[in-house]
Amino acid sequence: MTDRRPPLHETHDARGAKFTGFGGWQMPVEFDSIREEHAAVRESVGVFDVSHMSEIEVSGPDATALLDRLTTNDVTALDPGDSQYAAVTNADGIMLDDTVVYRLPDGVEAGTAASALADVAADPDADLDDTTGDPAYLFVPNAGHDDQMYDRWVDHRDEWELDAAVANATDDWAMLAVQGPDAAAALDGGTDGDAVTDLSKFEATAATVADAPSWVARTGYTGEDGFEIMCPTADAAAVWEAFVGGDAGDGSAQPCGLGARDTLRMEMGYLLSGQDFDPESEPRTPYEADIGFVVDLDTAFVGRDALAAQREAGVDERFVGVRLLERGVPRGGYAVTDGDLTRIGRLTSGTMSPTLDEPIGLGYLHEQFIEAGSEVSVVVRGDEKRAEIVVPPFLDR
Repeated sequence: MTDRRPPLHETHDARGAKFTGFGGWQMPVEFDSIREEHAAVRESVGVFDVSHMSEIEVSGPDATALLDRLTTNDVTALDPGDSQYAAVTNADGIMLDDTVVYRLPDGVEAGTAASALADVAADPDADLDDTTGDPAYLFVPNAGHDDQMYDRWVDHRDEWELDAAVANATDDWAMLAVQGPDAAAALDGGTDGDAVTDLSKFEATAATVADAPSWVARTGYTGEDGFEIMCPTADAAAVWEAFVGGDAGDGSAQPCGLGARDTLRMEMGYLLSGQDFDPESEPRTPYEADIGFVVDLDTAFVGRDALAAQREAGVDERFVGVRLLERGVPRGGYAVTDGDLTRIGRLTSGTMSPTLDEPIGLGYLHEQFIEAGSEVSVVVRGDEKRAEIVVPPFLDR
């Protein structure tokens, strides 16, 4: 796949970022060091360019019905400005992706959201509940999944004869994540009014950030307080500089790459699409991945019947954490044993936790062995290393 570049690629290159390929994109993996960037998010504030994430817009009379039948959560519960975490599953209940679904102001047409929100963002007193028109949504699949999810939505819309417009708007949006205990203070200095900093978790609003019309949500992937900002790609540099400083701004947030994003999410036990689950290499259901809370069996989504049956029967393996009690670093693919060479599971992710300074891993273990604090072993380069089971998160946040 040809590498795509985020709109801030040249900005990052000039800052000295190291790049890596991820989901078909060339993205910064670190600016200074993973440990320094990780610590900034845990202790103060860091900013990530996450423009590799996909954006699909859906609007029209049947937009709610379409989203509700293709994601596992209850989309009908969302009012404008609400969002929810959900999975996208096939008929067998296997996760194709995980996503966040945002309810946009009513009347926004799919394919125009990046520009249509400008008028709403310009009014600090705007009430998203006062908008009129058909329901509109923005959902965010993972990197490189935009074409797949667009095709899936269009194909099912046509099959079910629903009246909804679907647009792949990935190239219209840049996405930045401002994360850390000082994230609200950073946003307060870059936005007009209190609409953004007054948001509760998983709430979103249209706001002006560094003079750019943006969609801002109190969401994130680090376990800290934080915001994710979606702005038109043409405004990405101005918004970035407002937080990291430099010639165009006076911000002081630490620029962070995907390396720190990975260590931060592992400390919280968050899933990584394509690694902790994948329909081909690591086929898992939401119940196996331990995100059953995003499954609403009262909705008729694709995969609902298979998941209802699994919930009744229970799972054989479940996603959980381990902490090594000996020297070594657990990695994806390492076997987990009962300490007597009997394999009981396998890791999908692992790292040396920068916060805890301890080796941690995530993966799938047989259900009967999962008990917090119980001892297991991880096979590291042929040696069984003592470890204990931890039910994530590893950090109390």
